[in-house]
Amino acid sequence: MRIGKLAERTGVSHRLLRYYEEQGLIIPSRAPNGYREYTESHVDIVLQIKGLLDAGLPTRIIRQLLPCLDRPETIYVPNVTPEMIATLQREQARLSERIEFLTRNRDAIADYLDTVLSVRSVNTGAPPSVSPAAPPGSSSNAGPGR
Repeated sequence: MRIGKLAERTGVSHRLLRYYEEQGLIIPSRAPNGYREYTESHVDIVLQIKGLLDAGLPTRIIRQLLPCLDRPETIYVPNVTPEMIATLQREQARLSERIEFLTRNRDAIADYLDTVLSVRSVNTGAPPSVSPAAPPGSSSNAGPGR
């Protein structure tokens, strides 16, 4: 498939796909006319890269990690160095801190919204609006860190 089709299938722009190639994250083959050619496996790889970037991992770490990811959700360990382990442990700790921060902010916003909606219903006599449901496994009114 050509770059446009890959962009459409993954939601990643042409420019970003070329950046992934420059960073060594994806390696398309080339048609005789020089056009990039991508396979179905590139769709999975790009979606994986996108997910890792969304999680906050920098491309330099993704480049090291991708060879360990045989296909989505299957990890094998060919030659893990102590440096790679230390890097991943730091990234894991950083992501955990970020998750805790985001959870505290989500809960604070939920509490604020509950208060605003309650005050609004008292002042207008209208029933309070229904707050959006919290994600499974979360609680907007309780929890550590608030």
